[in-house]
Amino acid sequence: MKKLIEKIKARFNAATDKHDEEMPLTLKNYILLAIGLVVIIAGMALMCGGGSDDPEVFNYEMFSWRRITLAPILIVGGFVFEIYALMKRF
Repeated sequence: MKKLIEKIKARFNAATDKHDEEMPLTLKNYILLAIGLVVIIAGMALMCGGGSDDPEVFNYEMFSWRRITLAPILIVGGFVFEIYALMKRF
């Protein structure tokens, strides 16, 4: 696992483009933006579901810990990471 993390870090640090100095956002910023978007989508996916097929029956599954706590934390964390990705200067 440690080798995998080191390999990912090395590829991230090696990600450059010839126009990076001219552009306000570099290739690394776009990689971080994509990661933040994946986190937001994961939070939205965790929040969906929990409804009942029969409108006469109430399903308490929609108040699970995953939908009430985990998913909103992931979504807010994803947006905070997006702000960091936009503000970080490489």
